[in-house]
Amino acid sequence: MKRSKSKAPRKPPRVIQPETPFLFDLPEELPPEPEIAPIHEPIWTENKAKLIERYLYYFVLITKHGTYIDAFAGPQEPDSPHMWAAKLVIESEPRWFRNFFFFEKNKRGISSLKELRDNQPNIPKRRIELHPGDCNVEIPRLLASGSVKTTEACFCLLDQRTFECHWQTLVKLAHYKSSGNKIELFYFLPNHWFERALAGLKKNTADIKKWWGRADWEILYEIDADQRKALITKRFKEELGYHSVKPWPIYGRKHGGAIMYYMVHATDHPQAPGLMSRAYRKAGLPKEPVEQLELLPEQ
Repeated sequence: MKRSKSKAPRKPPRVIQPETPFLFDLPEELPPEPEIAPIHEPIWTENKAKLIERYLYYFVLITKHGTYIDAFAGPQEPDSPHMWAAKLVIESEPRWFRNFFFFEKNKRGISSLKELRDNQPNIPKRRIELHPGDCNVEIPRLLASGSVKTTEACFCLLDQRTFECHWQTLVKLAHYKSSGNKIELFYFLPNHWFERALAGLKKNTADIKKWWGRADWEILYEIDADQRKALITKRFKEELGYHSVKPWPIYGRKHGGAIMYYMVHATDHPQAPGLMSRAYRKAGLPKEPVEQLELLPEQ
């Protein structure tokens, strides 16, 4: 009688982990969200574009690539073109952002963006697209087209004046990527003039309903500024799913004064809040040379 040969145990298939294309490797458990340190040098309205540029300077030194989406890309202050976020970001060195998607519905703003795009050097080759029209319509169209790579670090600036950005636009951006890190957001939340602007919409509530995106929008007439800031932060975490959400104050004057609005920074990247804290403290100072930034976390 022949003895049957015993089969050797099958080795489990080797799993090759792809190198992460995202800003930071996510640990198995995300660390606790860091607290904002006391603010000794406030950012004021005239410096907000520099804050955006400084943060993205650190961002791109980590990623070595990236996609930049600007929902309200035209210059808000035509008489101060040097304080224009889109211009500062696209001209920032090193020129490692690969893709730019600019949205604007104002004709003068569109003209400025076209001039900005056409004056960019051909090296390195970059994709710069201008999308005229309402960002609440055009951003979902862009995402649906698949033009934004899900494997590339992506940042979106939403520099609205008051109620222009619909909540559903945030939902589309936050849920665009099914894996890895979400699209990182800078969302401007109006503060100093909020109650006055809200009172002006009592006869036409369509805009505030779209901005708030929930049936309980009338609560905005009952809560104060601190409660509103806390509620927005909570919604970014619970409804949009971001791990870290920090509302950074933007003041009206260099040495403080009223808080005009908050720049809500929403991210999944464990090190990004630290980079934002650094950018806030150093936005008004000359940029550090790349070789001096050895302490920045590596990918």
